Amino acid sequence: MKISCLSLPFLLGGTNAFTYSSTNQHSKFHTIETSLNAEAAASSDDDTPLLIRAARGETVERPPVWMMRQAGRHIAEYRELVKKFPTFRQRSEIPDVAVEISMQPVRNYGTDGCILFSDILTPLPGLGVEFDILEKRGPVVQQPINSWDALKTMKKIDSDKEFAFVGEILGRLREEVPKGTAVMGFVGCPYTLATYLVEGQTTRDYFKIKTMMGEEPKLLHAILQNLADGIGDYACYQIEQGAQLIQIFDSWAGELSPWAYDTFAAPYQKMILDKVKEKHPDVPTVIYIKHSGALLERMAATGVDIVSLDWTVDMAEGR
Repeated sequence: MKISCLSLPFLLGGTNAFTYSSTNQHSKFHTIETSLNAEAAASSDDDTPLLIRAARGETVERPPVWMMRQAGRHIAEYRELVKKFPTFRQRSEIPDVAVEISMQPVRNYGTDGCILFSDILTPLPGLGVEFDILEKRGPVVQQPINSWDALKTMKKIDSDKEFAFVGEILGRLREEVPKGTAVMGFVGCPYTLATYLVEGQTTRDYFKIKTMMGEEPKLLHAILQNLADGIGDYACYQIEQGAQLIQIFDSWAGELSPWAYDTFAAPYQKMILDKVKEKHPDVPTVIYIKHSGALLERMAATGVDIVSLDWTVDMAEGR
């Protein structure tokens, strides 16, 4: 079973992300079976959110809808909170604030998914890597991991100790979301996280990490392995605390050559997914990669349940 999900940027005009389902065994995607018949809808499991039923390949009454970045500046209440809590880490790490922000698009738009308000870099301090997110500059890693000595500063993640605030947020969201709305967690994939660790910040050319691929591949693999171990545990922690679906983001893997993708991205995506599937086999998983049109079959080969398509991929061609 595979699902293709169209992931579009949020527009004030109301552009949404629509989810379509498939049961094909050969990495092709087919439209979700839907029924507007009231009896068919009523016969579904009322306790299981629409989005989760669709992700499992069940016949559903309509496609579920949610939006990437559905919480944010387009919501007036969010803009008011920014005045009180000016840094992103405040907004995403203070449970009362993060719960409120996560719920705002559910209340305003009636989305079928409530996404944990967080960032893919949130688990880095638990790995011994401090970061900040600066206005107009983006993420900045204070001490880049670009040498064997720097790698030694990374530590094993302890989610219960380091991310109790994430657990509290997810638990409260499960209590507050309307019936039928799924709580969605997410994590970053090792390669994309490694771009920040090695480069130290957002970059356009990824020169340092690509140089490391050629000159010190063993070091890069060691960094990626550390990340895969920690992020896999963090994804499972989110599920254990209330997330009903996990999306993994390898946003910058679409910038890689086929060889580099197969060597430095795909194996570590699969490590996370394998860990999730081993511990929580019934929890659906989603993968998103920016500019992934040439990677769809590779993405599906990881064993993920849902493949997100960005604006560069036609839905029919993706299927």
